[in-house]
Amino acid sequence: TDAHSLCLDLTVKSQSRPGQPLCQVQGSVDTKPFLWYDSDSNKVKPLGFLGKEVNDTKAWTEISQTLVAAGRELRMVLPVIKLDKNETRGPPTLQVKLCCQREAEQCSGASHFSLNGQTALLLDTMSITWTVIDPGATGIKEEWENNQELAEYFRTISTGDCSYWLWEFLKHWEKML
Repeated sequence: TDAHSLCLDLTVKSQSRPGQPLCQVQGSVDTKPFLWYDSDSNKVKPLGFLGKEVNDTKAWTEISQTLVAAGRELRMVLPVIKLDKNETRGPPTLQVKLCCQREAEQCSGASHFSLNGQTALLLDTMSITWTVIDPGATGIKEEWENNQELAEYFRTISTGDCSYWLWEFLKHWEKML
């Protein structure tokens, strides 16, 4: 059977200029964008045929509410991020990629955290362990390891919620194909 994926790419800034939202999210199914959210409009907008097809579903409502809450949660985490002095170039921007993949009725999830465009941490959503990719993120890992609620929150989105949304959206996707 074919593998399918759903990814949510969140970008959160601690400060923004006028016209630039503090939080933006693009969602894609099989790398094709189907939703866009920004904190300025506070609306999740459908993109493409799939977005238009699923934007009146229960799964759409749930993913919309989750994206607003995840953006809020990440904005609250951003102030505790302390970058190494060598890496500081203004206020940090946090990018989070939450993905799930379905293949042969099996689902897996992944969470990647980047700071200012550099991959910093990975969250193994099965064991809830953080892996440091960028040595400058060691302090963040220690801070977030002490926040099991945060790790559990992203685990739930990446494995449980994401898998459900993907399953629901694929029903529409397959009809469209």
